[in-house]
Amino acid sequence: MTTGTTSLNEITEATAKAVRENPAGAAVVFRAAGTPHGTVGSTVTAGLHRLAVDEPPALGGEDTAPNPVEVYLGALISCQIVTYRFWAQRLGITVDELSIEAEGDLDVRGFFGLDEQVRAGFQAVRVRVRISGPATPQRYAELQAAVDAHCPVLDLTTGATPVHTTLETA
Repeated sequence: MTTGTTSLNEITEATAKAVRENPAGAAVVFRAAGTPHGTVGSTVTAGLHRLAVDEPPALGGEDTAPNPVEVYLGALISCQIVTYRFWAQRLGITVDELSIEAEGDLDVRGFFGLDEQVRAGFQAVRVRVRISGPATPQRYAELQAAVDAHCPVLDLTTGATPVHTTLETA
C-alpha cells in the first residue's frame, strides 16, 4: 500500500517541529458552507471542493447523492483510513491491504419529531476494518487502539463536541 512520495512520518515530524516552535500553530480551523437545492438536497463547499448531498425518495429527496448520515459514514471511513496509514508508519507496522466499512442504525422518529425519546442521530455505528500484512494480530490490535484514540472523526462521535449555532435573519 503506497502512501505517496512523502513519508507520513516526515509529515508527522515536520508538524511536531512546527508546533514546538509555535504552539499556537497547532490550532487549525476547517470551514464548509452549504446552500439548498431540490426539495431536500444541498451543495456543500469546503475550500475548492464541492459535495452534493440529497435524501432518498422516502425522505423527500431524489437520491442524486449520499444523504447526510451516509456522508458522515464516508467521513468516518476516510478518516479511519488516513489515521491507520499515519499510525502504521509511526508504529512501524506494515499494512499490505486495508479496507473499512461502516453502517449505522438510525430511527427516523427522532428526526421527524415523532418520539422525543428517540435520538435524531445514529443509535449505533459499526465499523469493520479488514487489514492484512506480515505483522502479528497483537500488533494490528495495537494499531487499532492508536487509530481509535487519534481519529478526529471518530472523536466527533465518541466525545462531546460543543456546537454553537448563530442565527442571522435578514
